[in-house]
Amino acid sequence: MKKWVKLFGGMATTAMAVGMSACSNSSTQAKYDKTLSWMTTSEIQTLDQNKMVDTTSGEQADNVFEGLNRIDNHGNVKPAVATKSVPSKDGKTWTFTLRKNARWSNGDPVTADDFVYSLQRTLDPKTHSQQQNIYQAVKNADEVVAGKVSSTKLGVEAKDKHTLVVHLKHPVPYFKTMTASTWDPVNKKVVEKYGKKYGTTSKYMVYNGPYVHKGWTGSNLTWKLKKNPYYWDHQNVKLDTVNYTVQKTPSTDYNLYQSKKLDGAFLDTQASKQLKHQKDYRVFNLDRTEYLTYSLTNNKDLANTNLRRAISMALNRKVLAATVGGANTPATTFTGPQETVGTTNFNQHFAKTNATSKYTNYDKKAARTLFNQALEELHKSKIEFTLAGDDDDVSKKVMEYVQSQLESVLGKKINVNVKPMPKTTRVSNMLNGKYDVDFTGLTTSYNDPNSMLTTMKTGENYNFGKWSNKKFDHYLDASNKEMNSEKRLADLTKAEEILDNEQPLTPLYHDGQAWMVRENIHNLGFTSGNFNFRDTYVTK
Repeated sequence: MKKWVKLFGGMATTAMAVGMSACSNSSTQAKYDKTLSWMTTSEIQTLDQNKMVDTTSGEQADNVFEGLNRIDNHGNVKPAVATKSVPSKDGKTWTFTLRKNARWSNGDPVTADDFVYSLQRTLDPKTHSQQQNIYQAVKNADEVVAGKVSSTKLGVEAKDKHTLVVHLKHPVPYFKTMTASTWDPVNKKVVEKYGKKYGTTSKYMVYNGPYVHKGWTGSNLTWKLKKNPYYWDHQNVKLDTVNYTVQKTPSTDYNLYQSKKLDGAFLDTQASKQLKHQKDYRVFNLDRTEYLTYSLTNNKDLANTNLRRAISMALNRKVLAATVGGANTPATTFTGPQETVGTTNFNQHFAKTNATSKYTNYDKKAARTLFNQALEELHKSKIEFTLAGDDDDVSKKVMEYVQSQLESVLGKKINVNVKPMPKTTRVSNMLNGKYDVDFTGLTTSYNDPNSMLTTMKTGENYNFGKWSNKKFDHYLDASNKEMNSEKRLADLTKAEEILDNEQPLTPLYHDGQAWMVRENIHNLGFTSGNFNFRDTYVTK
């Protein structure tokens, strides 16, 4: 279950690597390297499948766990632990047939009970999962999350070891895609063995994916993915080891790439411009939005709608996107750029309806007018708040830009304190509402606008700032129950319009990552904003 934010790392048309060479039959005679050296830009938050909220953890999960289905390198839903996924005629019951040779890294069989336990554990309020919004359509899900009934009453059951049945309250048009990206099994015996230690380090876990995790102690910045001999398709996994390091400074990781200590390196804006004509230059487009989230409870001033609108309109998204990345695009919607309803790209449809809110436009005069209105409404002469974010280079640049731009456009009546911190600290503070304004991001979990929009419903865990709007909730609920694509588009458009108008979060840009990747790396997967090495091979 990944958001990762990425923060949470989404699906049939989610981000795909561009220009990666494919395997051919003739390549079977080639000599292979068995090791790859890779990087990420921030720490792991947790390896607990049911508690992940950040992108780095999600990327690890994509490589060490496997759900009922999976997304291949071309964005297609493929069988994984389940060999068959069959809906009933009314779409309210799904039956999954599990393969008998699926095993955990300790040798235990992967069974239907592991999927039942995982979903029950996610929705159990005691778990404090940030993923509870994803499976609300499952029978009794709302009641379980509210603590009104036991998680054992959830509409999911194991008919036998290899038959899983899910009962829905209503048909869900994107349900199979969800099972390919947001539902990993959990071994109950191992959870009970390790208790609170479960997921806090590599060793307090078991894995059922192509790789197992080694060497993460809970805070260190290096670890390994090792080929899992118990994985059902291990004979087709070409790499033995993926060495991971956290690199927060793009100039450093590119130097490591040049010295052949890394096989892939994330590039900053300047390096992207200089290197984009090189053969090993690659662009990876994410279905992700970077944004500002406002705590309406921690800082009461930010509960003022006109203040949030003023902040949004004071920001030049085009300049910001170009400043912090060579392949980013300005964001005027919270929804990611690749999400679809049926065959229709949602953001393109939204723009054609002329629904895009004026409050995501850069307009200094309008921003000042709204800011002065907010001051009057709040009976204040000055606004001050802290802008928090991660301590990597990109996050620092974003926060510095926002600080500079707000103080330049809105003048001496606003004071923005920038506070970079380790990602683990920032995420913890955000989850507990201990922030004023946070710079964060969200990757879609599955290929539908609902994936991101539903996180802002009243009471949802991902609704960090505690915003609430009944009309927004109504349109989201209607879209979740509607199978007609045109009607769903209408409801989702209205929901996005309300979000953009109220600005409980301010979208900044959609991510496009520029990387240097060695030409001898083939079949590098990139889905949901995460790199996946299941099918990757390296020629000498």
